[in-house]
Amino acid sequence: MPAALLRSLGSPRVVIALCMILCIMFCAVFASRIAPNDPGDQNLLSILTPPFWVEGSDPAFVLGTDSLGRDVLSRLIYGARTAVLVAFFASLGAMIVGTILAHVSGYFGGTTDWVISRLVDVWMSFPPVILSLILMVGLGVGLDRVILAIILVDWTRFCRVLRSEVLVVTRHDYVGAARLLGFTHWQAITREVLPATLPLLITLMSLEMAIAVVVEAILSFVGLGVGANQPAWGQMIADARQYVYQSPWNLLLPALAIFLTVTSFNLLGDGLRRTLDVRLAESGR
Repeated sequence: MPAALLRSLGSPRVVIALCMILCIMFCAVFASRIAPNDPGDQNLLSILTPPFWVEGSDPAFVLGTDSLGRDVLSRLIYGARTAVLVAFFASLGAMIVGTILAHVSGYFGGTTDWVISRLVDVWMSFPPVILSLILMVGLGVGLDRVILAIILVDWTRFCRVLRSEVLVVTRHDYVGAARLLGFTHWQAITREVLPATLPLLITLMSLEMAIAVVVEAILSFVGLGVGANQPAWGQMIADARQYVYQSPWNLLLPALAIFLTVTSFNLLGDGLRRTLDVRLAESGR
């Protein structure tokens, strides 16, 4: 596994994606240090100030201001913190729940597999975004509630895909040999099955991060995401709709931030899939 991860660093997709993700994470971690202004400060004398490349810009606001005179660059930087927190913790929670159920379902099979599979089928019959909106109406707004809503919706992605892989791995001779040697079910799953499914799990995790960023942006756009005092890219797009003709950059800049973040996670997932999946690596795809 370490050798496969090192091989991944030779993939241009992975390198480009990691560079983009590191830049986004740097903005998220050091937002309070690199943001030129407080994202919540309002300057009503500098409403809809254009960015630096447009005539009439203000050097104090490199990317201009929004309809309340708030610095767009600072809000973009703090919005990266919101996106990264949601992407990491929501994906991690969905991965943990989905992985546990997938391994239990695929390893034990029988009635256990049937019950978990039917639960996944029922849960996935609801449109994910609609289900997220319904959950947010019940849970209320807030960063922690956004993360919880995404976990409750997206654990099925991990469970369905990983279950198929676990079914294949469980039939291998070395898993049966481990049981004959006296391994408990827990030891067989954690020592034999889980390492074999780990490459797929890492790929799914990176792809889920991209999905979490999009879902958080949608929830913030409709006012059911983070609080009003916490900058978020979806919230910025919603605020900019009314003034799209006067200041299109206020809508385009957060949309570009979302696009780059989602693209970076998708590139990482695709690159890891091509390098960690032995079948794809051997075929040279």
